[in-house]
Amino acid sequence: MNYNLFLGIILLVAVILILIVMVQNPKGGGLSSSFGGGGAQSLGGVQNTNNFLDRTTWTLAIAMFALILLSNFAIDRGGDNDFQLDNTLEGIEITAPAAPETTTNDSLK
Repeated sequence: MNYNLFLGIILLVAVILILIVMVQNPKGGGLSSSFGGGGAQSLGGVQNTNNFLDRTTWTLAIAMFALILLSNFAIDRGGDNDFQLDNTLEGIEITAPAAPETTTNDSLK
Protein backbone atom coordinates (compact mmCIF):
# COMPACT_ATOMS: atom_id res chain seq x y z
CA MET A 1 0.00 0.00 0.00
CA ASN A 2 1.03 3.55 -0.49
CA TYR A 3 2.38 5.45 2.51
CA ASN A 4 0.18 8.48 1.74
CA LEU A 5 -2.89 6.24 1.88
CA PHE A 6 -1.87 5.10 5.36
CA LEU A 7 -1.42 8.72 6.43
CA GLY A 8 -4.88 9.61 5.16
CA ILE A 9 -6.51 6.72 6.99
CA ILE A 10 -4.58 7.51 10.19
CA LEU A 11 -5.71 11.14 10.05
CA LEU A 12 -9.33 10.10 9.44
CA VAL A 13 -9.26 7.68 12.39
CA ALA A 14 -7.62 10.34 14.58
CA VAL A 15 -10.31 12.93 13.78
CA ILE A 16 -13.12 10.44 14.44
CA LEU A 17 -11.43 9.39 17.68
CA ILE A 18 -11.20 13.02 18.80
CA LEU A 19 -14.89 13.55 18.06
CA ILE A 20 -15.93 10.38 19.92
CA VAL A 21 -13.85 11.33 22.97
CA MET A 22 -15.26 14.87 23.00
CA VAL A 23 -18.84 13.53 22.93
CA GLN A 24 -18.21 11.49 26.07
CA ASN A 25 -18.79 13.04 29.46
CA PRO A 26 -16.71 11.63 32.32
CA LYS A 27 -19.54 12.26 34.81
CA GLY A 28 -21.83 9.72 33.16
CA GLY A 29 -23.95 12.11 31.10
CA GLY A 30 -22.29 12.43 27.73
CA LEU A 31 -24.30 11.89 24.57
CA SER A 32 -27.25 10.33 26.37
CA SER A 33 -27.83 13.39 28.59
CA SER A 34 -28.19 15.72 25.62
CA PHE A 35 -31.29 13.87 24.36
CA GLY A 36 -33.36 14.36 27.49
CA GLY A 37 -35.27 11.70 29.37
CA GLY A 38 -37.42 10.16 26.65
CA GLY A 39 -34.90 10.46 23.84
CA ALA A 40 -32.24 8.55 25.71
CA GLN A 41 -34.56 5.63 26.30
CA SER A 42 -35.35 5.37 22.61
CA LEU A 43 -31.62 5.09 21.81
CA GLY A 44 -31.12 2.18 24.18
CA GLY A 45 -30.66 3.99 27.45
CA VAL A 46 -27.77 5.65 29.17
CA GLN A 47 -25.78 2.49 29.86
CA ASN A 48 -25.97 1.20 26.28
CA THR A 49 -24.90 4.56 24.85
CA ASN A 50 -21.92 4.73 27.20
CA ASN A 51 -20.94 1.15 26.33
CA PHE A 52 -21.12 1.97 22.62
CA LEU A 53 -18.96 5.08 23.01
CA ASP A 54 -16.48 3.22 25.19
CA ARG A 55 -16.16 0.31 22.73
CA THR A 56 -15.88 2.70 19.80
CA THR A 57 -13.11 4.63 21.55
CA TRP A 58 -11.10 1.48 22.24
CA THR A 59 -11.67 0.12 18.73
CA LEU A 60 -10.53 3.34 17.08
CA ALA A 61 -7.50 3.62 19.39
CA ILE A 62 -6.41 0.06 18.61
CA ALA A 63 -7.01 0.61 14.89
CA MET A 64 -4.91 3.78 14.93
CA PHE A 65 -2.10 2.03 16.80
CA ALA A 66 -2.12 -0.84 14.30
CA LEU A 67 -2.19 1.52 11.32
CA ILE A 68 0.77 3.47 12.66
CA LEU A 69 2.77 0.27 13.11
CA LEU A 70 1.78 -1.07 9.68
CA SER A 71 2.62 2.21 7.96
CA ASN A 72 6.28 1.48 8.68
CA PHE A 73 6.20 -1.25 6.03
CA ALA A 74 4.76 1.12 3.41
CA ILE A 75 7.69 3.55 3.52
CA ASP A 76 9.63 3.53 0.26
CA ARG A 77 13.25 2.87 1.12
CA GLY A 78 14.59 2.78 -2.45
CA GLY A 79 16.57 -0.46 -2.17
CA ASP A 80 20.30 -1.12 -1.80
CA ASN A 81 21.30 0.50 -5.12
CA ASP A 82 20.59 4.01 -3.87
CA PHE A 83 22.62 3.64 -0.71
CA GLN A 84 25.70 5.82 -1.25
CA LEU A 85 27.11 6.49 2.20
CA ASP A 86 30.08 4.21 1.54
CA ASN A 87 31.77 6.66 -0.83
CA THR A 88 31.08 9.94 0.94
CA LEU A 89 34.48 10.20 2.65
CA GLU A 90 36.61 9.34 -0.39
CA GLY A 91 39.11 12.03 -1.30
CA ILE A 92 39.01 13.77 2.06
CA GLU A 93 42.35 14.03 3.78
CA ILE A 94 42.32 13.84 7.53
CA THR A 95 45.03 15.85 9.24
CA ALA A 96 45.85 15.59 12.90
CA PRO A 97 46.02 18.81 14.89
CA ALA A 98 49.50 20.06 15.69
CA ALA A 99 50.83 19.27 19.13
CA PRO A 100 50.94 22.28 21.45
CA GLU A 101 54.40 23.73 21.98
CA THR A 102 55.72 23.44 25.49
CA THR A 103 57.96 26.20 26.73
CA THR A 104 59.96 26.06 29.87
CA ASN A 105 60.61 29.13 31.84
CA ASP A 106 64.05 28.89 33.42
CA SER A 107 63.52 31.99 35.52
CA LEU A 108 60.96 30.20 37.74
CA LYS A 109 63.47 27.63 38.93
